[in-house]
Amino acid sequence: MIFSKTLIAWYSNNKRDLPWRKTIAPYYIWLSEIILQQTQVKQGLPYYERFVRDYPTVFDLANAPESAVLKLWQGLGYYSRARNLHATAQYIAHELNGCFPNNYTDLLKLKGVGDYTASAIASICFNEVTAVVDGNVYRVLSRYFGVDTPINSPKGAKAFKQLAQTLIDKARPAEFNQAIMEFGAIQCRPKNPDCESCPFAKGCVAFNTQAIAVLPVKIKSAKPKKKHFNFLVLISKNHKTLLEKRKGKGIWQNLYQFPLIETKKDLDYNAFKDLVDDHSAVKGKSFELSLYNEVLVVHKLSHQHLYTRFWIVTTDDEVENAIPISTVKDYAVPILIGNFLEVFNF
Repeated sequence: MIFSKTLIAWYSNNKRDLPWRKTIAPYYIWLSEIILQQTQVKQGLPYYERFVRDYPTVFDLANAPESAVLKLWQGLGYYSRARNLHATAQYIAHELNGCFPNNYTDLLKLKGVGDYTASAIASICFNEVTAVVDGNVYRVLSRYFGVDTPINSPKGAKAFKQLAQTLIDKARPAEFNQAIMEFGAIQCRPKNPDCESCPFAKGCVAFNTQAIAVLPVKIKSAKPKKKHFNFLVLISKNHKTLLEKRKGKGIWQNLYQFPLIETKKDLDYNAFKDLVDDHSAVKGKSFELSLYNEVLVVHKLSHQHLYTRFWIVTTDDEVENAIPISTVKDYAVPILIGNFLEVFNF
C-alpha cells in the first residue's frame, strides 16, 4: 500500500500532459495503446493525433480502406499492428455495434490485444483491478525489488504479472497503472535514471547494490539475419514507374515497394545486371541501369538487417502495370522506401 501511495503521489506531480489521459473512452485508449506498442510517446503522439483527426470514431476507422490506414501508419513500423487495428475496428463496429468489451477477459479476445493492452483498457476505462506489465513496469519492479528473472521468459512474464497484481491500488487501478508506466518512462529510465530524486531510492535494491545497469535481465535474442535487398526504381519514357504489393505473412504485408531482387550477397554491377535482364518488369526491353547509392543503406528490423541498394532503371519502352510517378507517394510503403522517396528526385 505504501508503494502504491508513493507512486500515485509522484504521478500527480510529474505526469505529462497527454491527450489520451483526458478521456476514458475505450476507442481512444485502445488507439493510443496500440500505437504506443514498441513506440515511444514522442514518436507515437503525432500518429495518435492524426488517427483521431481522420478517424474520430471506431466506425470511421472500420469504414476506411486498409490501404489508407497503412498509409497513415507509415513510418511507425511493425505494420501488423495497423492491420490488426483495422480488423478489430471492423469487428467492433460491425459485430459489437461500436461497443468495446468492458472487461479484461473479453478484451483479450480482440485481434492485436494482449495482456498489457487488455489490462490498460480494462483498468483505465472500466476501473478493473488488473495490473499492466510493459517494458517500463518490468524495469521499475526488477530494479526496486531486485528481481533477476529474465523478463522475456515465460517464468519472468508470470512472476512480474503476479508481483504487479499484488501492488496495484485496488481503489485506483487506472491511476496506479498509468503511474507505474509513467514512472518507468521518465524517472526510472533504461539509461541514466534519475535516482537522486527518486522517492523509492531508499528501498530500491538495484540502487543500493549498484545493480541498476544489469536490471532488468533479458535473454539475448538470436543474431539478426542479414539480407541483401535490391530495388529496381523504374522510370519509363512516359514518366511512369512500377510498384508491387507485398503478399504473404512476411515483413511489410500489403505495403508497396519497387520491384525487388533479393540476393545472397552484395553483387557488382555486371553480376547484378544479368539478374535484371531476366526480371519480368524489363525482360526483352531496352533499358539503362545505374546504381543510385554507392553506400549500402542498412535497415534494421527486429529479426533481420536489410542491406539495401536502389538501382535506377530507365527505358523508352512501355511497361505493363506501370503507374504515374506523380502518384507514388499516395501508396503505403515501408519507411525504407519512404526515406528514398524523400530524397530521390524523379
